[in-house]
Amino acid sequence: MAVTQNRNIGNIGENLICEYLIGNGYIIIKRNYTKLCGEIDIIATKGDIIAFVEVKTRKSDSLVSPLEAVTKSKQRKIINTAEIFLTEYAEYQNFQPSFDVGTVTNDNGKFTVDYYENTFSLDI
Repeated sequence: MAVTQNRNIGNIGENLICEYLIGNGYIIIKRNYTKLCGEIDIIATKGDIIAFVEVKTRKSDSLVSPLEAVTKSKQRKIINTAEIFLTEYAEYQNFQPSFDVGTVTNDNGKFTVDYYENTFSLDI
């Protein structure tokens, strides 16, 4: 039951970040892009940038902030998955990659959205 509830909260967070991205001129091209090495929550473009977005949703009283939850291990998985995406979809190979994190904090049903561009890079 907890997994379903966590997934529902995660979906709310991803939907809020998609709304944020669209409102800021991004085009969503994929959601929940999954390969054996990992998953990317949202892939979006804006101009010549392709953003690989990790979304983290947490309660306001969580011990770990949503941004801190994107560990080096998670970053490597996202980068590896992004490399596969760019191999599969050649039309995006000339875009500038940006590894972003969208955070959603849930304070008793009041959601706060923050967005961090270029949070990590290929040289981690």
